[in-house]
Amino acid sequence: MTTTIALAGKGGVGKTTVAGMLIKYLAQNQPGSILAIDADPSSNLNMVLGLELDFTVGEIREDMLHQVKETLAQGGAAMGGLPGGISKREYLEYHVRSSLSEGSRFDLIAMGRGEGQGCYCAVNHNLREVIDGMSKHYAYVVIDNEAGMEHLSRRTTRDVQHLLIVSDPSQRGLVAAQRIYDMSKELDVRIEHSYLIINRLRGELPVEAVNFVEKMGITLLGTIPADQELTDFDYSGRPLVDLPDSSIVYQTVSAMLGKIL
Repeated sequence: MTTTIALAGKGGVGKTTVAGMLIKYLAQNQPGSILAIDADPSSNLNMVLGLELDFTVGEIREDMLHQVKETLAQGGAAMGGLPGGISKREYLEYHVRSSLSEGSRFDLIAMGRGEGQGCYCAVNHNLREVIDGMSKHYAYVVIDNEAGMEHLSRRTTRDVQHLLIVSDPSQRGLVAAQRIYDMSKELDVRIEHSYLIINRLRGELPVEAVNFVEKMGITLLGTIPADQELTDFDYSGRPLVDLPDSSIVYQTVSAMLGKIL
């Protein structure tokens, strides 16, 4: 059985860093392979994981639709076929698998840019089936989402066992986390457990923040301290998964995951 973990949070709260520490923990402490899905259009999870990124699923989708339009313009099939008679599903499956960045314990797919103009319903349906089919071969799937959650049901039909909503200690961050949590209940994806993680905390959580969290209706999984070592490591350009196991950020995330996995 595949365990799916999704992360969400407004931009700039360190969500992708938490995703990297999560994947590092799984690789070191849990059996089985890991598929990371970077669903943020900025596509920088590969830098955190130290993997090369040749092209994204968004680029594959746009290229396929471009070829379909060219075929139609040249008098091709009414529904817009592809050169060589290949089906859209076969085209997507081949190229999505080719886009996979492979590591020793974890692989990565980057979703990339969002949809342009036009109808993408049929294409997204095929992409869901392709990515879900690939996911079945992994013990864990980790999805790093963009700030919003509304696109998650367009990316996968999989159940999500753990939704981790990441915030910083600011009021704006916590309000955004509340909105994401409320939005998650309206998705076409069944989410079994939802947790809040507060990142980059200096000192104790302010009383006002404690009171706000208590009213959110979501379990506070834990807090992650602000850490200069991680900042220096990130500025050096080294993958964050190479942080030493003694890192306070890694130790803190590990303790949280030990509670739920």
